[in-house]
Amino acid sequence: MQLELLANDPMRLLASGPLASFYQLSPFVWREDDELHVLVRAVPHSEDPAKKIARIYHGVSRDGLVFQMDDAPAIMPGPQRDDRDGCEDPTVAVVDGTVYVYYTGWNQTEHRGCLMLAAGKDPAHLGKRGVALPSTREHANPKEAEIARADDATWRLFFEFASDNASKIGSATAGSVTGPWRTGEPPFAARPDRWDSWHLSTGPAVTIEGTPVMFYNGATRDAKWRIGWIRFDPSYGRVLERCDDPIIAPPEPKGDETDIAFAASALTEGDLIRIYYSVADKYMHRATFRRAG
Repeated sequence: MQLELLANDPMRLLASGPLASFYQLSPFVWREDDELHVLVRAVPHSEDPAKKIARIYHGVSRDGLVFQMDDAPAIMPGPQRDDRDGCEDPTVAVVDGTVYVYYTGWNQTEHRGCLMLAAGKDPAHLGKRGVALPSTREHANPKEAEIARADDATWRLFFEFASDNASKIGSATAGSVTGPWRTGEPPFAARPDRWDSWHLSTGPAVTIEGTPVMFYNGATRDAKWRIGWIRFDPSYGRVLERCDDPIIAPPEPKGDETDIAFAASALTEGDLIRIYYSVADKYMHRATFRRAG
């Protein structure tokens, strides 16, 4: 698969209150009728990691680049222990009129993350449903969820987890969008001689010409993250094709910025593919591609 980059545009959030001063990253964008919605991770500026407690905000847009944000968070930390120190990395599935949001919950005291679920009739009325996928010895600190439906109508949950000093991608299967989830084998692995030689993390999956394509995140051992793609068969059981080189890399970092480009969501519009991603954990962009043969 060949992709032609047509545009790479910055996103802008129109925000008031605390959100205007926070780091803004991990934009999950989805379409409902003639509006585009976004959930973003928002993090206060602080030198103390214990005070950088993330929360999730919602906004709407007509053009997919400028979003009018709600004043209050859609998902706040706590009071339960599993997400009392942060709510991060939202991923959305809308099923039968209900908005399901998978997100990462963080406990700073225990240095433990898990995947959690919230749901409601719209992003302003989300209720927490607790832990969807806990941290285990086999899959430590699961995060960065991606939810997708396979051709047999079952659901796939892809997630990043920590193992052997590396980030890896795990998978789970369920009969319902809400689980319960049964974990399986990793869908693919790092490649020693490539740009994704050490770390892997989930990215958004869209259907292109009848088969699912995930725009995943990969990195070298020194955590220089880039965005590439991998194509699965409709059951997500077999890899059909994988890119040789990344399709999105960050600009040269300035000062103490991290060398990171990280995909959060993607949409298709006719023959266009729009990928929403973060750079250096604080800038958000939308890259527009077209299939080129």
